[in-house]
Amino acid sequence: MDKLDIKLWSLAAKGQIVPDRSLLKTPDQIEAIKKSAALNTAVLDHVAAHICEGMNTAKIDRLVYDYTTAHGGIPAPLNYQGFPKSVCTSVNNVVCHGIPDENEILKNGDIINVDVSTILDGYFSDASRMFTIGSISGRAAKIVKVTEECVELGLKEAKPWGHLGDIASAINTHARQNGYSVVEDIGGHGIGLEFHEDPYVSYVTPKGSEMVLVPGMMFTIEPMINEGGPDFYVDEKNGWTVYTMDGGLSAQIEYMVLITEKGAEVLTW
Repeated sequence: MDKLDIKLWSLAAKGQIVPDRSLLKTPDQIEAIKKSAALNTAVLDHVAAHICEGMNTAKIDRLVYDYTTAHGGIPAPLNYQGFPKSVCTSVNNVVCHGIPDENEILKNGDIINVDVSTILDGYFSDASRMFTIGSISGRAAKIVKVTEECVELGLKEAKPWGHLGDIASAINTHARQNGYSVVEDIGGHGIGLEFHEDPYVSYVTPKGSEMVLVPGMMFTIEPMINEGGPDFYVDEKNGWTVYTMDGGLSAQIEYMVLITEKGAEVLTW
């Protein structure tokens, strides 16, 4: 039993939730995952260079597929549990899992989350950004700004030997202080060797709760911030698209992070 095993055993004996060693990435795995993450970031940069008013969201899907495959990658969402496209495009009151569509045209004033996930040489990466289309309203600008702030505040709490709940508390507190709610039943996840790994990452749990953050852990910070309440419903026809129950705006930004001895390293911006 090495020093890390002893420390994990000691924390577990005190009632703390600790990760299984299988959740801690090795140096070789980390380097391979970083290459996937670099491509994932490049895909989002490619989208950023082309997204515009009048574009349909199916065009975003084509941009993602073409760029990813041209650089040796595979879009992770494509055919994942039946998902039909290469990227999620979630506009205005769509919380997540929006399906690109030729008939969905981006209009002046829209906000859209583009969620890109990439497989490169068998390793997974994941990140999303908010894009604003044309001149947006003050309320739309505010929710995007506060969502950015929530993610950054959560990131500051991603410290070795802290807890996932520390991240959640920072995010939930800031969102509520600004009059927003955080979606409770959809969260982040571990990533790297699979698309979705343990741990599940909640953004509404108390400080000091949930799994201990151990160097080598890799997961997403991706809170979904709603203008109104946290409740949502899933489109009955496609079985994927998640909408706010009250029709309010929703925004999300996703970072993929690695816990290190010094803090958290963002792998996908």
